[in-house]
Amino acid sequence: MSNTMGSRLKNAWNAFFNRDPPEEYRYVDFGTSYTYRPDRPRFTRGNERSIVTSVYNRIALDVAAIQIRHVQLDKNDRYLEDIDSGLNSCLSLEANADQTGRAFIQDVVMSMLDEGCVAIVPVDTTINPRLSSSYDILSLRTGKILEWYPKHVKVRVYNEQTGNKEDITLAKKNICIIENPLYAVINEPNSTMQRLIRKLNILDAIDEQSGSGKLDLIIQLPYVIKTEARRKQAEDRRKDIEKQLSGSKYGIAYTDGTERITQLNRAVDNNLMKQIEYLTSMLYSQLGITQSIMDGSADEKTLLNYQNRAIEPIISAIVDEMKRKFLTKTARSQKKSIQFFNDPFKLVPVSELSEMADKFTRNEIMSSNEIRQIIGLKPANDPKADELRNKNLSQPSEEQTNTENPNPTEET
Repeated sequence: MSNTMGSRLKNAWNAFFNRDPPEEYRYVDFGTSYTYRPDRPRFTRGNERSIVTSVYNRIALDVAAIQIRHVQLDKNDRYLEDIDSGLNSCLSLEANADQTGRAFIQDVVMSMLDEGCVAIVPVDTTINPRLSSSYDILSLRTGKILEWYPKHVKVRVYNEQTGNKEDITLAKKNICIIENPLYAVINEPNSTMQRLIRKLNILDAIDEQSGSGKLDLIIQLPYVIKTEARRKQAEDRRKDIEKQLSGSKYGIAYTDGTERITQLNRAVDNNLMKQIEYLTSMLYSQLGITQSIMDGSADEKTLLNYQNRAIEPIISAIVDEMKRKFLTKTARSQKKSIQFFNDPFKLVPVSELSEMADKFTRNEIMSSNEIRQIIGLKPANDPKADELRNKNLSQPSEEQTNTENPNPTEET
């Protein structure tokens, strides 16, 4: 249909003006409503009140930045192509109605680090998993494991139809159960992370007490308080000083010359901060994290160590469990798999990228269009840009002859 002015006016739509009819949504029950996002992961056991939240978030962001794909392998178990399936769409585009594939993986990692073990639940499938194992997954959700049974688990999953988190019992063979590879460091009751959290909670309690506005004074009166009359007289004196301090503009009160006041809220020297600094450095060393990684100033060797010690075990645990539960034996025998791909050029500065591009094209590892895609340029239309060929070398004489005379049998 031609895009004329009449057709545009006839088919144009505006969210505010075109309400069909205006009363359509006035009395419709949309379901349970919230003032905050109900399916968002929330930390437990005091993790949300300590600095470990930033560590969890950093690890989850770095894991989610790695691409996970449902792929087809060749006979040598090498990557061949992506498979156009619902599972691949969940991992790369849309995991559910509320989350993209990347946000879903971040949700999985943050929940796993917080709880120690997390479940990936296929909510919508093409076939009932109880009847057949050959089904395609249409949506995924993160579930909190509440109870363990020999072959089943009870999980708490967000139901997007009702808007509530519901408890359901599912078979272990139909869901992914991912345990934190760093469980001994992060989630064990006496692990380094839990000890650090307890110390930080103590520090927070001390800070709240010191910032509560209390004076913590002891008033020494010039008489002995043993009788009820003296005790009542002392209580009246205390209330009088409180009234003077609260009613004064600058918080000034007067006392008798025979009375002495001692203030207790002085800074007490303890080794709490030293213990927190020690536990923080120990935790960073056990996770392969440094302060330079947190603030973005880490060098190449530090990032490589962080990727191998912290990120790779987590992403491998997720991918291996998906491969074990979401792919049947028949699919694995047909060389179908789930793999993750890390972009090695993401952290390469521009000054080094040109030299790497020259080496990769010269050694016939990548084509010119593949390099242009990494830089962010459009592919070139020249067919030679897709060839794996060293352009610094001249073409062989045979190729030049064939180019000049494509039909050598014909006489010229």
